[in-house]
Amino acid sequence: MPSRSTLRAGGDTNPAKAMPHAAVYGALQSSNILEVARASSGARVAPSPCMGRVGVGRGADGQESGTQASRDNRPWLAVPAALCLPAAGGCRSPPSPRITPHHAQAPVPQSPSRPPSYAASATREQTYRYIYPMRVLGMGLGGVAAGSVLFEQQAPQAYWWILVATCFVWPHLAYLLARRSKERYRAEKRNLLIDSAIAGLWVSLMHFNLLPSLVLVTVTTFDKLSTGIKRLWLHSLPVLLGAAGLATLLTRPEPMLQSSHLVVLCTLPLIIVHTLASSIGSYRLIRTVSRQNRQLEELRRTDSQTGLYTRDHWQERAAAALRDFRERGEPAYLLMIDIDRFKFINDTLGHSAGDEVISAVGHVIRDCVRAHDSAGRYGGDEFAVVCGDTQAGAARAIAERIRACVEDLRLPEQPDLRLTCSIGLAAAQARHDNLRAWMNDADAALYRAKNDGRNQVSGAAATTHTAA
Repeated sequence: MPSRSTLRAGGDTNPAKAMPHAAVYGALQSSNILEVARASSGARVAPSPCMGRVGVGRGADGQESGTQASRDNRPWLAVPAALCLPAAGGCRSPPSPRITPHHAQAPVPQSPSRPPSYAASATREQTYRYIYPMRVLGMGLGGVAAGSVLFEQQAPQAYWWILVATCFVWPHLAYLLARRSKERYRAEKRNLLIDSAIAGLWVSLMHFNLLPSLVLVTVTTFDKLSTGIKRLWLHSLPVLLGAAGLATLLTRPEPMLQSSHLVVLCTLPLIIVHTLASSIGSYRLIRTVSRQNRQLEELRRTDSQTGLYTRDHWQERAAAALRDFRERGEPAYLLMIDIDRFKFINDTLGHSAGDEVISAVGHVIRDCVRAHDSAGRYGGDEFAVVCGDTQAGAARAIAERIRACVEDLRLPEQPDLRLTCSIGLAAAQARHDNLRAWMNDADAALYRAKNDGRNQVSGAAATTHTAA
């Protein structure tokens, strides 16, 4: 009999059960990072089409076949409506979807209200808002430095009007121009180039005074780099040099390279404040990126529908548990959990009911495992749990607790629906060279549980395991 681990590779993906999030923007609305949702697929349990018989094998399509069927008196096979049977004992609602500490999962991300492309475009259109306060600060401090040079040179009144217009009026005018433009992002790029032209103009009007000229050119170029706009700083250099050259031709200033103490003192605020502002901006950016990386990691390792680990992350933790057993001899047990008759439930009650079943069973598993156990959704209606540093009795108790809680589970939308699950239990052994070999043993135990009538835990507890 082929193992289910080899058949899962050909399992089909159910579009109705794919993760609902398409982009990280839905969870990180302040970022431009696109989200990637990974859909899981897997084989599902399906009743045999033979009347009154239950198939226990699996074909290449991942569904049960009737080759080893036996007579079953359960009425749900003959009459689909009879699937909803009253259960012995009281009914209870599914556990609340709270997050247990050992998973440390992020809240389930909601579907983004806007498409990712629109979100990125909207963020670009708001660039002028972020640049506005820095332009006011930088231009104002630059005006103080330029004013000190004009004061020493006893410049004509026209220069002072140019100073007021370019350093104290222009930042607000640039904001209004970008805000009223139909293409705000393009308008702001144009404003940034005008900033460079103003810097080049003042290099000439300050008679190439060395310190303020170098600081002004450096700050202006750095601001273009900090916007993140591709090649903007390269495009701004010809504008800066052209404005400086044109102003030089018109005013023919006499070079005055030396900077007095007054000019140095008036230039220092621009150097200090701009450096601090840039450092604070970089610090905030690093914090934001770090936070987003953590959120992306949570999305990568957490299944949005169940709150359990995703298949990839669960396999990493399961492989680590097997490695600990082989290296240090720590006992570990693997539970493979399969919802009984899930395909029949899905086809009879609809995909929304199937999604509700998977979510509720996932919450049950999450509530039943311990803090150091690793529970994950392997694919479709299949779940897996690794119990590390655990004895056989404790592992079986966890499996029985999961089975009993699933049997007692009642869904708000389907209160009469009776759910059961089959669980295969396998201990880590020295002959398990890799995770697949360990899972094959758990799969074989799960098949025995299916063959013996479902709704049970199967798997012989290993006695003593010697690490290789």
